[in-house]
Amino acid sequence: MPADRFVQQLNAQIANELAAHNQYLACAVYYDALTMPQMAAFFYGQAAEERDHALMMVQYLLDTDSTVEIGAVAAATSAFDGVVAPVALALEQEKRVTDQINELYRTAREEIDFASEQFMGWFITEQVEEVATMSDLLAVVTRNRDDVEQIEEYVAREAGGAGADPTAPRIAGA
Repeated sequence: MPADRFVQQLNAQIANELAAHNQYLACAVYYDALTMPQMAAFFYGQAAEERDHALMMVQYLLDTDSTVEIGAVAAATSAFDGVVAPVALALEQEKRVTDQINELYRTAREEIDFASEQFMGWFITEQVEEVATMSDLLAVVTRNRDDVEQIEEYVAREAGGAGADPTAPRIAGA
């Protein structure tokens, strides 16, 4: 059974992941409205990934007979000032989520909750990738803010996923 403090924080993180899902959905819609299909698809994919992260956390709590609470999430930012703004916001969001994940890992370690610590290890690795991806995308979008075709070409070329990660935690409902 996970430590109570960890369970409380993980339930809060489920809401954080769902908020990230909504924010990425808003970014996708913004790019879709600009007829930037590659950026839209990238952010729709990011939204689905954040939802999956929330459901991985739900599944862990279910597997450990812990209480699952789905908390409220704030409204996402939907209006942006140019093509750079959504990516800049996404990078800040990933940095914030990294801090949240690190705090969950720290809590598991402090509580001597080995299973929860191991569970969070996958998310630590995932956040390194997420911050790197958004940092690179922000550099490209900033450099090409006046040439959306270059942005679209970069995303089409670079944003292809490597497929399912066999080490990823199970997703509730999948």
